[in-house]
Amino acid sequence: MLKGMSARLAFPVKRGAAFPRKRAEITGKRKTALEISTRPLDAVNGGGHNLTMADKTCHWADEAALKIVREKGEKELYTCASGITPSGTVHIGNFREIISVDLVVRALRSMGKQVRFIYSWDDYDVFRKVPLNMPRRDELEKYLRFPITMVPDPWERDSSYARHHEADVESALPAVGIKPEYLHQTERYRASLYAGGIREALVKKDELRDILDKFRDDDHKIQGEWWPVSVFCDECNRDDTDIDGWDGEWQLEYHCNLCGHREKTDLRTAKGVKLVWRVDWPMRWAYEKVDFEPAGKDHHSQGGSFDTSRLVCKEVYGFDAPVSFRYDFIGIKGYGGKMSSSTGKVVDLPTLLSIYTPELVRFMFAGTRPNTEFTVSFDLDVIKLYEDYDRTERIAWKTEPAKNMETYLKERRIYELSQVGDIPAVMPYQTPFRHLCNLLQIAEGSVDAVIAGLGDVKPEQEAGLRARCDRALNWINKYAPEEFRFKLRDPGEKAALDNRDAAAVRELRDSVIAKIELFDSDKACAQAIYDAAARLNMDGKSLFRAAYEALIGKEQGPRLASFLRSIEKKRLLGILSPY
Repeated sequence: MLKGMSARLAFPVKRGAAFPRKRAEITGKRKTALEISTRPLDAVNGGGHNLTMADKTCHWADEAALKIVREKGEKELYTCASGITPSGTVHIGNFREIISVDLVVRALRSMGKQVRFIYSWDDYDVFRKVPLNMPRRDELEKYLRFPITMVPDPWERDSSYARHHEADVESALPAVGIKPEYLHQTERYRASLYAGGIREALVKKDELRDILDKFRDDDHKIQGEWWPVSVFCDECNRDDTDIDGWDGEWQLEYHCNLCGHREKTDLRTAKGVKLVWRVDWPMRWAYEKVDFEPAGKDHHSQGGSFDTSRLVCKEVYGFDAPVSFRYDFIGIKGYGGKMSSSTGKVVDLPTLLSIYTPELVRFMFAGTRPNTEFTVSFDLDVIKLYEDYDRTERIAWKTEPAKNMETYLKERRIYELSQVGDIPAVMPYQTPFRHLCNLLQIAEGSVDAVIAGLGDVKPEQEAGLRARCDRALNWINKYAPEEFRFKLRDPGEKAALDNRDAAAVRELRDSVIAKIELFDSDKACAQAIYDAAARLNMDGKSLFRAAYEALIGKEQGPRLASFLRSIEKKRLLGILSPY
């Protein structure tokens, strides 16, 4: 068992010693061109950093916030928007827009601005396709062409298919510190909030047609009679309807091509009339007075929906389109192309949070410009991302020097925006993810044993460390490569070693492990291991292989010196006693 359950870890864990490779030398041991003492961590609002606006312009979110204020002018309230159609699993590609807006919202608020963050559930859109990862697909297909909000929940948990996906997101977002105001478009359309906007589109339908055709070639221009609205049939609920006429005021007449239903409906009370996409979006910008909303690179392509919506917003609704930027797609390592809810090839936020702490999830996006494509990985790259975050954290807390002031300010701001709330009052406990995985496997998954064995974890640091331990265990069990996993042999369990390897294990046990507490570093222990191999006229690699076979039943394993120093001496001697 790990020391700390009945005794202490043989490994005297020091904050620096836990870092891989040369990072053990960083904390307080050397200086670079900038010795970070220019501005201490100021305790503001529970430990937050006191940055000036000049400092903050080093981050893209602050640049966007400044642009919003510059283009929209000084206002009592700025409105930032995001939204999606809940037609399938809301994946982390969709999440990129949500957190991009959240980061800009935080930047605006740090400038002292009042901000409204709205998130629109476009649940009055048409249910066009059943995603491949949905259950009871045959039943769902019966509801194609219905509004998504009227499709039943195949899991029978929520009031509708749309609400199921909405609830999944709404329950996960607070974990990463995101709490927008949710707008449900079904409710808003059915409450006739947009009746005026719909009427305005009908009045200016010829202008709208010209705007939509502006970016289309001759083969794709609108042909025949066209209306800027669609209607869900009041009888069969599907949108396979045609507009028969409009009286120039509030009365709209339509018929259904499926069930034959005909109706005159008043826009002020109608439940099923909806604007088409490239008119609906700009109408809502004007209605909500949106100052900022990003969009994916498909929408931001030349002549795409953002270009047309910008013109519609200004020329039809008399409102300047919001400030925006383009964000790129996110891939899943090992998959081709972008994620897609319709194909079911997705990773959602709860899955990401099972492997990465909330701060790490925010760090992925805060540390990457929105127009940069990246992939989310669940293999050994997980270790690298944790290492990158830890380095940013050390720079922010000035336990590792930055090469210059620009780097320091950038890393500190990324760290600030990566936090779910305020920066903690005490620097979080850092144990590298790789080493933590080893400790957890040594402890057979006991988080309590690992924390007790570390010995110097402060009460304020324990919750964060436990969260990291939980993610490490999930990663080991679900995603880690097989060669990364191990289990220590039980005492008395003997590996099938030849005489030479058995002699190597005895030498390791008697000359290294028997006095392991005397080694004050991994380097000293490693040298003792090589000395043992030399006495046997054996190369180090062969001795390592024999040791791993005896300890974990594999030819390879964690770095041997650190591994041995992380295990209780009595336990090691018990495992190797049969030799």
